[in-house]
Amino acid sequence: MKKFLALTLSAALMLSLAACGGGTTGDDAAKDNAAATGVAIEGDTIKIGVFEPTTGENGGGGMQEVLGMRYANKVNPTVDINGTTYKIQLVEVDNQSDKTAAVTAAQSLISSGVVAVLGSYGSGVSIAAGQTFADAQVPAIGASCTNPQVTLGNDFYFRTCFLDPFQGTVMASYAIEKGYKTAALVSQNGDDYSTGLAAFFKQAFEGMGGTIVADETYQTNESDFNAILTTIKGANPDCIFAPSSIATATLLLPQAQANGIKAQIIASDTWENETIITAAGSAAEGVALSTFFDEHDESNPVAKEFVEGFKAYLNGDPQNLTLNGGSDGVAAVSALGYDAYMSIYEALKALDGAEALNSVALRDALKAVSFNGVTGAISFDENGDAVKNVAYIKQIKDGKFNFLKTQSAE
Repeated sequence: MKKFLALTLSAALMLSLAACGGGTTGDDAAKDNAAATGVAIEGDTIKIGVFEPTTGENGGGGMQEVLGMRYANKVNPTVDINGTTYKIQLVEVDNQSDKTAAVTAAQSLISSGVVAVLGSYGSGVSIAAGQTFADAQVPAIGASCTNPQVTLGNDFYFRTCFLDPFQGTVMASYAIEKGYKTAALVSQNGDDYSTGLAAFFKQAFEGMGGTIVADETYQTNESDFNAILTTIKGANPDCIFAPSSIATATLLLPQAQANGIKAQIIASDTWENETIITAAGSAAEGVALSTFFDEHDESNPVAKEFVEGFKAYLNGDPQNLTLNGGSDGVAAVSALGYDAYMSIYEALKALDGAEALNSVALRDALKAVSFNGVTGAISFDENGDAVKNVAYIKQIKDGKFNFLKTQSAE
């Protein structure tokens, strides 16, 4: 009886060990197979996640990026692969401009069965969610997340914009060309985009012979910049570089004006938003900034067609106009959002004839994508970064963004 009991316990122990991973079961094999291929494309619908902030300090810019993606989906709603016409369904989540909420939003997208992800506006949330997408082996393609850390070491993250080392150097080159010899910096503590871009500007500006006379920082959700601006006014810089969110810009500019600051204020891509002009009014006049696109540049036929169609899309629905900041101006982030969608679309088309239809195969196809996009030729380097070497410089004048010039990093 004891021998029978011992054999029974032994068998039970073996089964228990197997269930705990001590052996290979059918379920384990299925999981291993899934891990090797990511998420399979099944049925006749392909789900693509939209991972963007539509609330929080970057909600305005994130919404403009979403509009570009929605329009792209409206223009290209289906794709043919291996004789099947697949409907492309966008699954949208709000990452709330918050790193913690971003991880939850990313997990929600993976749980919904998306095979690719678009976004995000804002580097911090993209970096925070990057490992979630990599672990699920689902490719993500950012539109305007410019910090190098977004794609560094992540074989599943791509992007359609240029990077902050390039953008910081571009604005330093612009400042030097304008004859500015001294500069002040204003950046947000703990924000990867803001502090990273300020550091790249500083390195380039000093490398070109300029001098940083003030390097000021502020906290998230800070609304009173008078102490910072008093220090900067005392340093008397030729220009002030302030890479920040849209919300911060609407507060910083009127306070700079009220403090009697005359230095040229220059900024980065996030400042190309009509909300800043509306909120800051005359205080926004003269601000110069770098961006990815200009709607008036008709040298690219793809861009010309996009601008015409996107304006019709905005004007065809009052809600779209409201979400775009109240006008039919075409923001660069909308153009980048469109190009991000088209990058996935081109990669899906490249799967035609392939035996494996899954997110890993889609990631591999993305690496070889090459097409003429709205913001220029789109292809990716070994890090998944778009290959680009020119930025657009715009200046706010008479309540509008006006194109000044293209600018390289040299």
